[in-house]
Amino acid sequence: MLIELTDDSLAQLVQNNEKVVVQYSASWCGNCRIMKPKFKKLASENENVAFAIVDAEQFPESRKLANVSNLPTFATFVGGVLKNQTQTNKAEVLNELVAEIV
Repeated sequence: MLIELTDDSLAQLVQNNEKVVVQYSASWCGNCRIMKPKFKKLASENENVAFAIVDAEQFPESRKLANVSNLPTFATFVGGVLKNQTQTNKAEVLNELVAEIV
């Protein structure tokens, strides 16, 4: 499942799903655009995990959930709690992050 949030509701998504992977991005972020197709591919390969794309500039409450300070940031949540996060533009690092929770 892949959701592109249109409101600041990440907290609700995290509470309603056992496992969540989030890409925090912004429209001006070139590395975010590069990583988006890789993120979408991972979402299609892991149907038991909720994947969400969050515009970190538009949705500050969602951004606070992972203390995002740089983009792109990827975060994993398990059982409603932040498990891990990383700032990367490398698919291998993203794959390792997702592998920790699947």
